[in-house]
This record gives sequence, structure tokens and C-alpha cells, in this order.
Amino acid sequence: MNFNHKQGLMKTTGYYKVIATILIIMYAWGMSVPTDACTRAVYLGPDDMVVTGRTMDWKEDPQSNIYFFPRGRDRRGGMTDHSVKWTSSYGSVVTAGYDIGVCDGMNEKGLVANLLFLAESDYHRPGDKRPVMGLSIWTQYVLDNFATVDEAVAELGKESFRIDDPDLPNGAKSTLHLSISDSTGNSAIFEYIDGKLVIHQGRDCQVMTNSPSYDKQQTLDDYWDQIGGLVMLPGTNRASDRFVRASFYIKALPQVSDYRQAVAGVFSVMRNVSVPLGISIPSQPNIASTRWRTVADQKNLIYYFESTLSPDIFWIDFKKLDFSPERKVRKLTLTNGEIYAGDAADRMQVSDPISFLFGI
Repeated sequence: MNFNHKQGLMKTTGYYKVIATILIIMYAWGMSVPTDACTRAVYLGPDDMVVTGRTMDWKEDPQSNIYFFPRGRDRRGGMTDHSVKWTSSYGSVVTAGYDIGVCDGMNEKGLVANLLFLAESDYHRPGDKRPVMGLSIWTQYVLDNFATVDEAVAELGKESFRIDDPDLPNGAKSTLHLSISDSTGNSAIFEYIDGKLVIHQGRDCQVMTNSPSYDKQQTLDDYWDQIGGLVMLPGTNRASDRFVRASFYIKALPQVSDYRQAVAGVFSVMRNVSVPLGISIPSQPNIASTRWRTVADQKNLIYYFESTLSPDIFWIDFKKLDFSPERKVRKLTLTNGEIYAGDAADRMQVSDPISFLFGI
């Protein structure tokens, strides 16, 4: 009996040591950087079922609208002649912020791109003369040009352009990082740290939030794996807590090939890591309410959208879209209180393209 009692005491003591270590790390990282917004997670199911979800958390309404872009569009990465230029190889459906940049979307090959806040982002190198890529169009560049994560990593890894990051319309700094996932379940995360591009790639890169940088988030998640999500999970709105919860729940979802169950499961995870509407912390202005959520079914090519101000979920079924170059840009307006339900592909109206925000 004494031996068993000692064993139990040792296990309990070890448990609390791990908890204490986690709390120390969380406190140190949480105090050293701002706590920011948005969460992204990828569900990997059977029979090639891949579903990516994200939340958009922001301190104000980002005035988001949804755009349809056909393939074959000529684009440039900035106002200067010394900017990256390309013609889109793939059509896409995207969500814009303030109608000056793309922060989320999926292309016709099932590549999904999600742009999230990262306070540690630093794009600048002294005397950098490389061609310009505006941060506002970076996400669209990826969706326009690549069908898979491997293709995107191979090209972006060359670091052939520099990022132009003008302030956002609300005065916020454009400190962002990018996650992508493809229809095979492969993922990559792109972060500019001290002027250099850091790439994390693999099917295990399922979750991304905000600060700290991705390598530190992974370390913290490894600590929580020792505890187990059924014992305890961190419950605040902080990015590190949302990372741990999203990581546990996206892997704990039942393995299903039914797209309706898979999509519903991912939506439930995104709601779990959402910040209630109206919540704000004056001392930490980047902790902000969830404004909307998207879920992309990359097997069946359906892009779902849920606004916190709307009672319904709507979606865009790519099978009902014609991405051929002769098609016109179309827009689904969300900024005037519109409410959509079900498949909204036929509700999109011919529109001018996005006026991307460039500083150079």
C-alpha cells in the first residue's frame, strides 16, 4: 500500500511539474509578444477527405466580401515597374478584407491559402533590390500560380521577391504569416522572421494561430500532448491557448469520409476557438472578436462561409462555376447586411476586381 501510495504521489508530482513548466512558458511568451487573432486548422480524414477551416478575428468589421476570379488574369505585385508580374493559371474564390487585399480562399485545384496575423513578422532586409510583392496580393499570387503545396514551397523558397507591407486602412501594421494546404493534406506555413523566409512543411502542420512564431507554438503543443486534451486544455483567447485546443480537437474528430460530417466537425472546432462577439481587452487590442469563419472542402471543392452576424451558413460550389479566362470577375457582397443560405454561387454579381493596397 505504501509503495502504491508513493507511486501515485510521484505521478501526481510529475504531472504538476509539467503543468508548472507549461504555465511558465505560456507566461513568458505571452508577456513578450502581443496576443493576436485568428486560428486555422486542417482536418485529415479517410478517402482523401481534407477540410481546412479558419476564423477571422479582428477588432473591427474588416468589411469582407467574396470574389470569384477566373484564370488568365494579368496581375502585378506593386505599383512600381520593378514588381512581380504574372498571369493566373488557376481560378479561385477568395474572401477580401476592406476590399484591398485577399486574406483567405481556395483555387480550382483545391489549394487553400489563409493569411493570419503574426506580430513577429519582419520582411525587410537592408538595401533590398528584389522585385516587389505586395502583402495584400501575396495570398492571391499563391492561389493564382500553384496547384500543390510542393509547387508553392519550391517557388517561394527561392525568395525571389521582397514583401511590401503598407499599414492597413485602420492603421494596424501588416504583420502577417501565410498558411497553405492542398487536396492531398500537405501543408506549409510561411513566416518572415528578421527579413528571412522561414518555411514549415508537412502534413503535421495542421494548425496555425498567431504569436509566438510557429516553431515555439509547436514546442508548447508538445508539452500539452503530455497532459492529454481529455484531462485539461487551456481555455483563454490567447493565441497559444487556441493553438493547443485546435490541435487537440482537429485530431480528435471522428475519421469520416462523409463530407457533411467532416465539414460540420471542422466548423465545430472553429467555433471552439472563436472569440465571442464584443469581447475586447484595451491593454491587448489585438485580442478581438471573431467576425467570420470559413471552411474549405478540398475534396469536393466547396467553400463555406459563416458570419457571426448571420443566422445561416452559405457556400460556393465550384462545380457550378466556370473558371475559363473569358469569364468576368464576380462578387458576393456581404457588407450591407445581406443574408445568404445554401449555395450562393448564382448570387454573385459581375464586379470590378479588388483594388489591392500597395505602398510601392
